[in-house]
Amino acid sequence: MEIPFNKPYISGDEINFIKNCFESSRIAGDGSFTKKCHLFFEAEQKFNKVLLTPSCTDALEMSSILCDIRPGDHVIAPSYTFVSSVNPFVMRGADISFIDSEASNPNIDASKIEALICDRTKVIIVVHYAGISCDMDAILALADKYNLFVVEDAAQAIDSFYKGKRLGTLGHFATFSFHETKNIISGEGGMLVINKDEYVDRAEIIREKGTNRAAFFRGLVDKYGWVDIGSSFLPSDITAAILYAQISNINRIQGKRKLLWRKYFYELSDLVLQGYFQIPEIPEYATNNAHMFSIIVANTSERSALIEHLAKHEIQAVFHYQSLHRSSFFEGKHDGRELKYADIYSNQLLRLPMYYEMTEDMIEIVASTIKKFYLNQMNQKNIRE
Repeated sequence: MEIPFNKPYISGDEINFIKNCFESSRIAGDGSFTKKCHLFFEAEQKFNKVLLTPSCTDALEMSSILCDIRPGDHVIAPSYTFVSSVNPFVMRGADISFIDSEASNPNIDASKIEALICDRTKVIIVVHYAGISCDMDAILALADKYNLFVVEDAAQAIDSFYKGKRLGTLGHFATFSFHETKNIISGEGGMLVINKDEYVDRAEIIREKGTNRAAFFRGLVDKYGWVDIGSSFLPSDITAAILYAQISNINRIQGKRKLLWRKYFYELSDLVLQGYFQIPEIPEYATNNAHMFSIIVANTSERSALIEHLAKHEIQAVFHYQSLHRSSFFEGKHDGRELKYADIYSNQLLRLPMYYEMTEDMIEIVASTIKKFYLNQMNQKNIRE
């Protein structure tokens, strides 16, 4: 049985909603389905103000403008993340200092942040890796102490919480992804969350190419024009129609994914207890939205061998981010600090297949195949000895 790493889930309503878009003769941005998605996130999920965007990267670009990043400003971010977390800030001239991950999971180590704050520091970017919350109390305390912006890169963190507070509601701004690999998808797509009312008007202007077009359509101005910098950050209403079909089924999707995650954990716990690999820890303050299931193996060679072994059994597993401080673009700009755990996750973390249409039987197949790999490894070791 072939088991891919990911398979986009279609709820069944997407085609009907797309058809409704065409029948309404409105398929450009901010149509009826965009408004329905905004209402869902604001009224049902209690976000302050949301704006759909074509991608999470676009939402992060809007965040960098809203934070008024200028050349020479300083931004602190985790090294173990996707380049989109920091690229928008680099594009506006910021200098980046990367922070190591925690020993127990890939999130930013909040205890390492304060030592790097200087008089040029403007933003702390936090990435809730795998939908697991960072230590937000510690991070928000630093932001208050030094008057810094906090941007939550919550690309993977839909429907996840920190001490009962929804991720994406804690920083000044937050960004989400609806890429086809995420829990809730629209193919491509993203969302900006604005948690401070004083930035809402400017966010709408930036999203509308630097014009006050949104205010015009609400009747607040008699004409609209160019009033600020911005770009075209509106997704098609077709994208929003796909997203609305997904969020209409969010409880069912999340329930199934959590069931699959628990099945993985149950099937692989024995190998963890025997010391073959680790599973990233979920802190007590965080919830698990079952975005992914990953393991941390002994070294890069073992990971490559395990990927090859799984592939021979038609199971696709993948490694994830490479430490940004070691990237060819940034390597010469890094200050030389060792970021031990970011490198460990870069070299040793392996993501297993995880998608809605997986079954518990399929997870048993993946787990059994992994067990056979380590049994063979153990047998070979005994032979050598």
